Amino acid sequence: MNNKRIGTVSIIVHSRTERARRVNEIISEHGAIVIGRLGLPYGPRGLNIIALIVDGSTDEIGALTGKLGALHEVEVKAALAKV
Repeated sequence: MNNKRIGTVSIIVHSRTERARRVNEIISEHGAIVIGRLGLPYGPRGLNIIALIVDGSTDEIGALTGKLGALHEVEVKAALAKV
């Protein structure tokens, strides 16, 4: 069974100064499945938004989103399509 997926992972970071280093470390640890990244600061709300394009197995993407989602003041959502 092929469990490869392609999709997006949306990350909202509420406290950049405290979380940015760890968020970037986790993304780098899973860099093999990240094919694109866009990061935008949103000053009016004090948020930083990161959008990742990913291509990997459900286990690989789940490991990435699980680690990110476990961080305090970090919200993560994934939208995946079967390929």
